[in-house]
Amino acid sequence: MKDEETLFEFPCEFPLKVMGRQQEDFENHVMRIVGHHVESSEILHCKCRPSNNGNFVSVTVTIQAQSKQQLDNLYLELNASAAVLMTL
Repeated sequence: MKDEETLFEFPCEFPLKVMGRQQEDFENHVMRIVGHHVESSEILHCKCRPSNNGNFVSVTVTIQAQSKQQLDNLYLELNASAAVLMTL
């Protein structure tokens, strides 16, 4: 498979899950990063969920992804953030 090939057909709905420590502005932080790469009209859904013990939070954002490059750039910026522990 070539580097530019992917199993996805773009555009497509793409959910991404971002996890971090529970803090007041984590969801806003994630949404600011997503906004750097995705038009607001392409953000389809956002859901925030705390962990069972309340120490962590996950933010699931479903976007209308346009390309593999867009997703790669988004994941790179999210993972570079000190507030983000993991992205799926």
